[in-house]
Amino acid sequence: MGKLLETIIVTFLGGILFSLLHLPLSWMLGPLTAVLLWQGFTKRTLAWPVGLRNGGLVLLGYSMGLAFTAESARQIVTQLPSMLAATVLTIGFSVLSAYAISRRSGISLPSGIIGSIPGGLSQMVVLSEEIENADQTVVAFMQTIRLLSVIFVVPFLAVHGLAGGAATGALPPQTGAAIFASISWWTAILIAALVLAAAWLAVKLKLPTPWFLGPITVAAVLTICGWAPPHLPSPLILAAQWSLGIYLGLGIKFSALAGWRRLLPYSLAGGVAIVAFSLALSFGFSLIQPISVVTAFLSTSPGGMTEMGVTASAVHADVSMVVAYQMFRILFILFIVPYFLRWALKGRLKTGES
Repeated sequence: MGKLLETIIVTFLGGILFSLLHLPLSWMLGPLTAVLLWQGFTKRTLAWPVGLRNGGLVLLGYSMGLAFTAESARQIVTQLPSMLAATVLTIGFSVLSAYAISRRSGISLPSGIIGSIPGGLSQMVVLSEEIENADQTVVAFMQTIRLLSVIFVVPFLAVHGLAGGAATGALPPQTGAAIFASISWWTAILIAALVLAAAWLAVKLKLPTPWFLGPITVAAVLTICGWAPPHLPSPLILAAQWSLGIYLGLGIKFSALAGWRRLLPYSLAGGVAIVAFSLALSFGFSLIQPISVVTAFLSTSPGGMTEMGVTASAVHADVSMVVAYQMFRILFILFIVPYFLRWALKGRLKTGES
C-alpha cells in the first residue's frame, strides 16, 4: 500500500507539472517521466496494480472506439493497400537503419534488426530469444530507446508542429457526464458488460494489447451499427491516460540500459531517424490519400495503438484511421515478420561478426 501511495503522489506531481508547462499529453507523459526520474535517481521501486493498468486501457479503448463510424470503416477498407505499403516501407527502413547501426556499433546484425523493428518491446525481446546471434539485452535497450523517442517526439511534433499548437495534449471538451446521467442504469450495465466481455475474449485469443483492442472493437461495432454509446467524462479519460503513463514508465527498465553508453547515440539516432522517415512518409500519403498530414503522421509513426490513439484524440486527428493503421502494422509484424526473420537470419543474414 505504501508503494502504491508513493506512486500516486510522484506521478500526480508529474502530471500537474506537465500540465502547468502546457506540454503535450501531460497526464500520460508527465507520470511516465516522473516514474523514470524517481526510480532512476532514488533507486526506489514504484508499483502499479495490473488491474488499474488494464482498467485504464479499457477506458481508452472504449473511448477511441466511439470515433469509428460506418463511413470511417469504408475509408479504412480503401486504405488497406496504403497500410501495407506504409508497413513494408517502415520495416524496410528499420532494417537499413539496423544495418548501419550494427556496422558502426559492433553489435550483431540480428540484434540490430530485431532491436530496430517497431513491433513492441516485449514481443521483440521474446523473438530475440529464438534467433541465433541476437543479444536479448541489446534488443531490449534499442527497443526502449525507440519507444522513448516516439512517445516524446511524436506528440510534440503533432501538437506544436502539424496541429499548429492548437492542442496541448488534453482531450477536447466532452459532454460525457451529462450523457451518462441521461441514460438508464441497465444500458450502462449492458455497455460495461459488452466492453469487459470483449476485453476478456481478446485476452483468451492472445491478441496484442487485448485490454485495449477488445473495448475499442466492441465500441466501434456498436457505433458503426448505429447505436451511439455515451462518451466518457473527461476526468475518467485523463485518469486512464495517467494509468497508461505509469504503466509505460514502469515497463522501461534502467537496468537494461547499464553498460551500453556506446550504443546509446546510435539507438537515439535510429529512433529519431524512423520518426523523421514517418514524417516524410506522412507528407507523401497526405498528397495521394484523403487524410490530413497529422493523421497520416500518427498513422505511420512507429508507436503503439494506445499512445498514437491518445495523441490523435488530443490533436483532433482521425482516431479511427490512426488506430487502424497502427493495428495493421502491429498485427503484420507479430504474425508475418517473425517467420521472415527466422528464415532470413538463419541463412542469409546470420552475421554474428557484424
